[in-house]
Amino acid sequence: MQIEIIFEDNYIVIVNKPNNILIHNSYYARNIEEPTLLEILKQQIGTTLYPVHRLDRKTSGTLMLAKQQDDIAIFQELFNANQIEKVYLAIVRGFVTKSKIIDTPVKNPDTQSYKEAETLCEPIFTKLLAIPVHPYEVSRYSLIKLTPATGRMHQLRIHMNKISHPIIGDSKYGDRFHNRMFEQQLNCCNLFLHAYSISFVHPIFNKKIIVKAPFPVDWLSIFKKFHWEI
Repeated sequence: MQIEIIFEDNYIVIVNKPNNILIHNSYYARNIEEPTLLEILKQQIGTTLYPVHRLDRKTSGTLMLAKQQDDIAIFQELFNANQIEKVYLAIVRGFVTKSKIIDTPVKNPDTQSYKEAETLCEPIFTKLLAIPVHPYEVSRYSLIKLTPATGRMHQLRIHMNKISHPIIGDSKYGDRFHNRMFEQQLNCCNLFLHAYSISFVHPIFNKKIIVKAPFPVDWLSIFKKFHWEI
């Protein structure tokens, strides 16, 4: 597998992470034996990279990595100070017609305590399909933009489930009937959550950086079938 590099300078690399790849080994994914993103990248470019932030295994899109371990803190501080904007796109069940802020607290899996979390959800497109999905005779979907103000584990997936618009392809927080329809009728099995863009002022060069990640094949297939133009 070749990982797409979409930005690189002397300090960082931003890659377009594919679906279903772990960034690195962890306790939560201890039963997964496939190569991690870091292992693939080390073989691909011949050097070790260090993740600055995280993406869920099933999520695709922009991921920033530092070239030197000593530089991790410099770029992580941008996240801690909310000076990096990450924009995600998602396909969800139902019609989302109005922008809304979701601020339901999210449980930390380590401490089991709830932490404040905030996500801005904005509608882009909707689609009605004459395909029955239990318990309805038709099915409705929305393409939405998600801008998280915090970075809790599974935050976007949990928040969309909380407002009854679960993300398609989400086996943990989603709707199994709609997931199955996408698999069987549309031949799409992946999670439809994509870290579309990341923007920030580079702390070394003091230059505005905006990086967008091309969509996976499943997304392009749905865009074509749904007549959505991005």
